[in-house]
Amino acid sequence: MRHIIRNLEESKIREVANAGLGRADLLTFWFGEGDETPPDFVRQAAIESLEKGEVFYTHNLGLPELREGLAAHLSRLHGAVGADRIAVTSGGVNALMIAMQALLDAGDEVVIVTPVWPNLVAQPQILGARLKPVPLKPVEGAWTLDMDALLAAVTPATKLLVVNAPSNPTGWTLTQAEQQRILAHCRRTGTWILADEVYSQLYYDQEGAGPQGAAPSFLDLATPEDRLMVVGSFSKAFLMTGWRLGWLVLPPSCTHDVGKIIEFNTSCASVFTQRAAITALRRADEITPRVVAHLKQCRDTLVPLLQVVPGLELARPRAGMYAFFRIAGGQGEFADGVALAKRLVAEAGLGLAPGEAFGAESSGWLRWCFASRDLDRLAQGVDRLRGWLKV
Repeated sequence: MRHIIRNLEESKIREVANAGLGRADLLTFWFGEGDETPPDFVRQAAIESLEKGEVFYTHNLGLPELREGLAAHLSRLHGAVGADRIAVTSGGVNALMIAMQALLDAGDEVVIVTPVWPNLVAQPQILGARLKPVPLKPVEGAWTLDMDALLAAVTPATKLLVVNAPSNPTGWTLTQAEQQRILAHCRRTGTWILADEVYSQLYYDQEGAGPQGAAPSFLDLATPEDRLMVVGSFSKAFLMTGWRLGWLVLPPSCTHDVGKIIEFNTSCASVFTQRAAITALRRADEITPRVVAHLKQCRDTLVPLLQVVPGLELARPRAGMYAFFRIAGGQGEFADGVALAKRLVAEAGLGLAPGEAFGAESSGWLRWCFASRDLDRLAQGVDRLRGWLKV
């Protein structure tokens, strides 16, 4: 077994979740998914595909109808995106790994904005790349980027810049002006940008939003042959987490070669999930606006309740599905987020994700996924937290 694999950190979220196995009384908000299923018409499209016997291999890059549907969908959000730039993948995380396999050699320098979803740190490490983190800084609970520090970190020696915005776990987003500065700088240094924009449609502030309400995207600014790869997924805005279907937008000159990488990873995404995705895209106006409106309601239920809890540091996230907060400045007994999360499981019946899962910068923080069909569950969770804190 390779040394780097043996030394990969296991999921700290899973470590906390394992501490609550078998407890029926837990209120759990630790995983990054909601508790709703996609609409009947999406599920029915998959069923009909299976009944037709569509259970065999298909094109490495995805069904032509799905690639065309994604191109049309992204073009509505961000301006013209051709189907020749689309690769369909077996989930967003698969798209990220394929992009890194396409770009990175062992020893390459990768700059990454942290704290961040741990897969984005582990993937370049698996490939033997050298990580150079640029941490966000919390200001009154809101995580902010020092743009000058980021641009100073990206040099001609930097092969890849990885940016997850809107961010899991912080809810931080980039403005269009910031994206323009990053893109212009990376053009000068010859650095590739890998943009994880899985949460781009879960955007709640109209200021800076695109014409369809999405968060600012590098696709709004870049030319087709810029050194840019953008990852999306059906998991969040289409409620299809377990379907494992995502996509990668890349320069058209790279598409054929990425198809080869997909062949050696998964061969292709399953046909019946792609048929469901085609239907989801055709009827996106019946799915995504409702999802976004409900998640905004979830955010606006949970965050004000947390903000009035004495000692909590929290800002309202502009995007995503997470409230990210710390207690008493992350000091004293609240400094170790893993131990804190385990105590909340054992003593309060409340399941949250520890900040350490996303990087050392967020030690002592907690992530609360507010995607819940039942808003009362969110209020009950806050009651349990307040009861545990005795405030």
